[in-house]
Amino acid sequence: MANSPVGVSRGGGVATLVVRRLALLLVVTSIAGCRASASANAVGPQGLPLPVPLMLGQQVSVYPLTLVMSDLSLGWADLLVPRREALDKADSIINAALTQRSPEVEWIPPAALRRAASRAPGLLSEPDRIGTAVLRSPSLNRLPDLLASQMRNLSGVAGGRLALVPASLVFTKDEVGMGRAELTLVLVDIRTGFVRWRNRAVGSGTGPWTALWTALKTLTPGLP
Repeated sequence: MANSPVGVSRGGGVATLVVRRLALLLVVTSIAGCRASASANAVGPQGLPLPVPLMLGQQVSVYPLTLVMSDLSLGWADLLVPRREALDKADSIINAALTQRSPEVEWIPPAALRRAASRAPGLLSEPDRIGTAVLRSPSLNRLPDLLASQMRNLSGVAGGRLALVPASLVFTKDEVGMGRAELTLVLVDIRTGFVRWRNRAVGSGTGPWTALWTALKTLTPGLP
């Protein structure tokens, strides 16, 4: 009987230690899960359709793409030079997809924004030279002050309260080794500066432009 308290004390100590270790394991697992979740969401949402009801019957300025990059292992680098031609090609494909597949919206193409800027040199920023690529960051839910001012002035002349911004186009390899286009798109309310919609359109193809078209088709599900 004299040893009984000691035995109970040791058993309670072991049980307490086990509970503490289990609690620590749960905390570590929870933190790891949160980090994994944050990492998975770092690239932004994928596969969201265009919010056509939000834009229905409105003028929407489509800003030109300013950032295009490719994984060197794809062997597409030569297809993306000169850079200006590659950007123009991407703009043309994006504009074609929007006008053909979402005719309910009155799209104002990049060419119209360039014409507006050329009519007021020094007063309006050239759309190809402003920092719209910064919107590729999923943490930005509002335009930075300088970009907001530039876009507000430009869209005010060209027309439209909403602006659709192709923030970046990146080509990588998909799971089976084909080329994959990842196009980050952001819809912005020019007057308030707030991001109304964000999406990462993804599609694969045998070349950069077929991959981009495949990605753009995901914006209008239900159409061939």
